[in-house]
Amino acid sequence: MEIIVNDEKREVADGMTLAQLMQELNVPERGTAVALNDKIAKRADWETIVLNPNDNVLIISAAYGG
Repeated sequence: MEIIVNDEKREVADGMTLAQLMQELNVPERGTAVALNDKIAKRADWETIVLNPNDNVLIISAAYGG
């Protein structure tokens, strides 16, 4: 199925969870915020959130340094 990740179309497996997507993309759990369809997805819920066709995922990683 097709979803949108950071404004780019991406094919993912049917039934994929948000946690599986983050793992596939090698996104670190710490320092990362995720919005799904313009709503913040709590880290504790990533395992149970199942992605649907045309979902819009926005991944924001914290920048470190000074």
